[in-house]
Amino acid sequence: MRSIEPPLTVRDKIVWVGGVNILELAQQFGTPLFVTDENRLRDNYKRIVGAFASTYRKFSLQYALKANNNLSILRILRSMDSGADCSCIEEIILAKKAGFPPNRIIYTGNFNSDLELNMALKERVMINLDDTAQLTRLMRFGRPKTLSFRINPGVGKGKYAGLVFGGKRTKFGVDEKKAVEGYLSAKRFGIRHFGIHMMSGSAILEKEYFPRVAERLLKIAGRIAKKVGIEFEFINIGGGFGIPYKPSERVLDIQFIGKEVGELFMKLPSKLSLGTPTLMIEPGRYIVGDTTVLLAKVHGKKKGAVTTYVGTDAGMNTLLRPALYGAYHQVYVANRIYHRPSPENITICGQICENTDVIAEGRRLPSIKEGDILAILNAGAYGFAMSSQYNNRPRAAEVLVNGSTVDLIRERETVFDLTLHQKIPERLKN
Repeated sequence: MRSIEPPLTVRDKIVWVGGVNILELAQQFGTPLFVTDENRLRDNYKRIVGAFASTYRKFSLQYALKANNNLSILRILRSMDSGADCSCIEEIILAKKAGFPPNRIIYTGNFNSDLELNMALKERVMINLDDTAQLTRLMRFGRPKTLSFRINPGVGKGKYAGLVFGGKRTKFGVDEKKAVEGYLSAKRFGIRHFGIHMMSGSAILEKEYFPRVAERLLKIAGRIAKKVGIEFEFINIGGGFGIPYKPSERVLDIQFIGKEVGELFMKLPSKLSLGTPTLMIEPGRYIVGDTTVLLAKVHGKKKGAVTTYVGTDAGMNTLLRPALYGAYHQVYVANRIYHRPSPENITICGQICENTDVIAEGRRLPSIKEGDILAILNAGAYGFAMSSQYNNRPRAAEVLVNGSTVDLIRERETVFDLTLHQKIPERLKN
């Protein structure tokens, strides 16, 4: 057995996920198909929790549902004592359905409606407001037990421009001055329990960035606490922990990050009169990103003017990240794993009527034929979660692998799902 990249291995010239042959999975369940390795998921969770909790024990991980909201994934993470980070009311409902208790759910909405604010109060989750102006609206419906504000720390970082959430060109969070006004208002409304939060970027592989920005937030929190006269029960440094998508990229040193950030929380809060806050993080990609491979079937090959196109049944409707960000996903020809690369550069695309419908561009892979199965890596984060029914293509199925056990955890959609919520007025039926 030889490991390729998580979660894939090669046995007898065949690609496997866990104890399952992926060519047999493609035959049994069809393609496109998202295949998740449960053991890899559990290992990722244990690794990041251990990295932080071993240094600073007052620690809480809130898994970001937006990365992958499959109920089976959520149940696994909840069974390991994860909390939940939710960006909308629907995610709160999914989290509760998967077993997350309200006191382990933090709700960070963006431009919340009155309905959403009211429902968040009724659900009794921790509320993290993106803007201080939302506080007055929230108080029309009641007083939360704990309140947090999302801080824009003035800096941000991300693998792509669209993944930078801190700094001057972002819609997220408030600056320190506005945050002081918000916490003062919250005190006047009678709120007594507080947290503070930031999320400055995503898919970051620079290990030094995380302790640097965590220290920045701690110092901001210290100044706010002093001006307002409060302590913070939790300080949420966000997520953004990256995974290597390209072969040249190195695995993020999460042990270094956990140790460095943990030591900051051991030292700075006492100096800044912050008490002993819970260190909170909200990873998504780091936990689920490399757990999942997307299987796609080749339907054709066409020579273009500047490249050769390989057409598959997985396109931007199945995996949006390449079209959205120009993101890179490693691709293997699963049934020709040991074949030498062809000299021609190829572009792997889907069946969508857009020229941006590209999964991989300028790749050198073994000579590809109709019927081949492609394995597209790192599809667990923002894979199915960003997929759509564009061009009236039903969404893919999902399976979960644990050793040699395979479970279907999301059925493949059909044409009936495309019309499920549509209604034709009586006047148009004749």
